[in-house]
Amino acid sequence: MANVLEFEKPLVELEAKIEELKNFSNEKGIDLSDEIRTLENKAQALKQSIYGNLTAWQKVQIARHVERPTALDYINNLIEGFIELHGDRYFGDDKAIVGGIGKFNGRPVTVLGNVKGKDTKENIMRNFGYAHPEGNRKALRLMQQAEKFNRPVLTFVDTPGAYCGTGAEERGQAEAIAKNLFHMISLKVPIIVTIIGEGGSGGALAIGLGDRTLMLEYAIFSIISPESFASILWKDAGRAQEAAEVMKLTAPHLLEMGIVDKIVAEPLGGAHKDPGKMYTTLKDAIAESLAEVAGMSTETMLEQRYQKFRSIGQVISG
Repeated sequence: MANVLEFEKPLVELEAKIEELKNFSNEKGIDLSDEIRTLENKAQALKQSIYGNLTAWQKVQIARHVERPTALDYINNLIEGFIELHGDRYFGDDKAIVGGIGKFNGRPVTVLGNVKGKDTKENIMRNFGYAHPEGNRKALRLMQQAEKFNRPVLTFVDTPGAYCGTGAEERGQAEAIAKNLFHMISLKVPIIVTIIGEGGSGGALAIGLGDRTLMLEYAIFSIISPESFASILWKDAGRAQEAAEVMKLTAPHLLEMGIVDKIVAEPLGGAHKDPGKMYTTLKDAIAESLAEVAGMSTETMLEQRYQKFRSIGQVISG
């Protein structure tokens, strides 16, 4: 039960009991089908109750789940013939951001994604999904290449934020993020963004400005992590659970505020419970969004993109 979240433990224990009864029934040749069916119904009701009433903090935990599909998982399952491209042509390659070319439903596309690791070794290699400036510059290079060859851009956002170490700041982290935003707002090809896990701060924004922003049901998107929010506002990182509730970082809140355009349903319990179903659902959602944008003239697409971001937020005077 190493990767079981605290609020899932009653369900996991009940499912283990069901499995134990099934094994006992098979070994002893005793018919326990009625008892098993009763427990299965109870487990289904419990599952619906747990995942139908998740708190914001519980959604944060699911968004960060170590078994959740990464951007590379989505790329490998949604993109045909993916070829990864490396380097920013200034400093080096950043493994926290993956980018390349391939085909989506037979159409050539450029693909970008923040990538976390699935174990300690890979997390270290990927810098836990925290992009360096060279990663963001690599992303911009590939987006400009996409524009040159008229390829739509698909991005998969999953990062706690941009890396804020000394080296990253020395190499111009803030400038790299700002430059991406500056160029993405006027990129003359469709950009479809999907927030698949954590959408954290400038690290998410660097590949997160697009014509359509999709968000998985249990993903989160915010300017800062709940822990950092609580540390700054209340001087107590231990109040992260409380912070998550007031930050409005879950998909329904962001859809209501017009920051994302569509919530993509996940299998009950999260994308990691049934990755195959998640890939199919997301592929359909991306295809629908891409068709909507690709059918516009370039001028209409750019104007709608501009207005989409101009309309976010509210100014209150007095």
